[in-house]
Amino acid sequence: MEVVGQLQKQYVDFITSLFREAYLDDQYVQLQKLQDDSNPEFVVEVVSIFFEDSEKLLNDLASSLLVSISLFWVFILCLRPSLLLMVVLFFLLFLFQLYSQQQVVDFKKVDGYVHQFKGSSSSVGAQRVKNACVTLRNFCEEKNLDG
Repeated sequence: MEVVGQLQKQYVDFITSLFREAYLDDQYVQLQKLQDDSNPEFVVEVVSIFFEDSEKLLNDLASSLLVSISLFWVFILCLRPSLLLMVVLFFLLFLFQLYSQQQVVDFKKVDGYVHQFKGSSSSVGAQRVKNACVTLRNFCEEKNLDG
């Protein structure tokens, strides 16, 4: 039983650090409140769907930019949610560098994908990802290739 207690403490410490570092916001708490005995895996299921949707959205975004995402990065996202923001920002910076070289950007299409990503990240409380999407959407509205 002591091992279970240690694992529970590690989980609480990890989640607390994600809140403290603003990776998660109150929406994650709302998800936890929806979980009950009738659906004890609710949060895991919702977050898993978020990761699946994120993979698709990032692949769609990459396809619109003629770039493909390595499955390695998607795997890393699933293993370490705290790396999600770093990977997303790295990917978005890479895409904008690619865009600035091509000078042909369908900002409306990119904005649509980023809007979807913003919505799904908001629904699970992924605050930093949501904030990165807000910034990227602003760049799309400004048609800013250097952003």
